[in-house]
Parts: sequence; structure tokens; C-alpha cells
Amino acid sequence: MGSPEFALPTLKALAAHFHVVGVITQPDRPAGRGQTLTPPPIKLLAKELGLPVIQPIRLRAPEAWEQLIVWSPELIVVAAYGQILRPNVLELPLFGCINVHASLLPRWRGASPIQAAIAAGDQETGVTIMKMDAGIDTGDLLTQEKVDIFPDDTAITLETRLAELGGRLIIQALSGYLAGENLPHPQPNEGSTYARMLRKEDGQIDFSESAASLERKVRAYQPWPGTFLNWEGGQLKINRAGILPFTELFPSGTRSVWNKRPMIAARDGWLVLLEVQPQGKKSMGGDVFLNGARGWTQV
Repeated sequence: MGSPEFALPTLKALAAHFHVVGVITQPDRPAGRGQTLTPPPIKLLAKELGLPVIQPIRLRAPEAWEQLIVWSPELIVVAAYGQILRPNVLELPLFGCINVHASLLPRWRGASPIQAAIAAGDQETGVTIMKMDAGIDTGDLLTQEKVDIFPDDTAITLETRLAELGGRLIIQALSGYLAGENLPHPQPNEGSTYARMLRKEDGQIDFSESAASLERKVRAYQPWPGTFLNWEGGQLKINRAGILPFTELFPSGTRSVWNKRPMIAARDGWLVLLEVQPQGKKSMGGDVFLNGARGWTQV
């Protein structure tokens, strides 16, 4: 069970080492400027591997349960599927349901652990393989592995590394687990944090925050929900940013220019807009944007 690109290495690894009886993923969704109906990445890979796929709108739909009964899996592996598994599904396989989660549990349980780790300024994160229970990422642990978060990491680059790690770690964990040698152990609650599902409005920049916090959000919220501010009646998306210390204090939201790049005052310093995307236009360097941004400079 999986949907986005994060799940691809896990499915590839499982298909290479086990008999995968079927794949469950999210329905096709409208995407892009033309809102073209687009399949989840995991569906495309499953078709390439010749695996049967179902895409229930809700996993609790009778037809989804009926297909699970037909498949009669000994084990279900979940990697960023996007739906809650009810007790009947959790209890169906002999070996239970195993989750590939993109954080070092119990830190960043929930729907957006990669974005949360970058936005919080964490120095490291990782992948956890856990046996699922009825809670949200609260199940017993099989194994974990850490990775560093680099200063220039975005959610895109970090997810790529974690996805590859997940594909390797799931095989390592299952080889012992299925042999009865790698037994799940309780997950501690101490130090637990929760990463809720992100909304589009979370990308609205609030310049009362620190400059460092805003720069992390720019990296954390790529590609979605993105970070943006209001400019000339539309949204100006910030695709890449840097920070610059104040030489004197300016009110939050003050606009200025540094080294031919637009910048805006945050609580404790400048957020320099290195790459932006005006509404309805392509992404461009901050210097190119300034060429047509009359009225930007306030100081």
C-alpha cells in the first residue's frame, strides 16, 4: 500500500525479494495547470512490474475488503499510502502490517515528517520500520537508520534519500522479522512529536517569524504547499531563499534590495529572495524579477 514517489524504492525492493500479490494505491487525481487526471507514481510502477492494482476511494469500501480477502496476504507493507488502516485490515495478515515511515519515531509521527524535520531545524532524521497498530505511527519498532539533514536540503532532496533508504531497510528488517529473529519492540512515547497534514495556507509567509525559520520553510515546503507572499494582487512564490543579518532594525515586512536581489525584513533579519515565481509566470531569479518589479524598494 503506497502512493507517492517515496514508496517506489520500497515496492521495487519487495517485488525483487518476495511474491507481491497486489498493490493498493490512491485514485487518480487531477494535477498540473490543465488538471489532467494523473495516476499515483506507485500505480505506474506496479503496472510496469505486472502487479495487479486497485485504487479504492476509501479503503473501508466493501470491494476493497473483498479484494484483500481474495489476495489473502501474509504481510502488508505500507509506505506513504495516505489512508488510515482499520483494525480488520491490520489484523488480516498473519505477520501484520509493516510501515515504512520517514522519521526517527517517536519524533514526527503523522502525515508530513520530512517537511516537519526540515522546518524545525533538525540536524538528522531517518527511516523507521514499524509494526502498525491502531494509533498514528505508535506501533512497535523493528529497525531505524539515521541520515543527516544538509543545510541546503529541500523536502524533495531529503525525500529522495529517505525513499532509497526505506527500500533497503524494509528488506533488512523483514528478513529477520519473518524468520522470528527480529522481534518488534515497544516504541517510547518520550520525545514524541506530531507532524500534521499540511494545508495550502501553511505556505503563506509570516514575516513576524525569524529569518532562519522562514528560510527553512522555503526548503521544507517544496514542492507543496510551497511558500508565498502577496504581491500586486496575486501570489509571489518563493522557490529559493537566503538570510542576511540586520545591520539596523527594520519593521517586519519591509522590502529592500541586496546584491540585486529582493529581500524582506523578518523578525530578526532579512529573507533574501533568490528565486521567485510570480503568479501565472515561470520561476525566475530574484534579480530578473526586480527588473519588472516597480515599487519593490522601500528602503
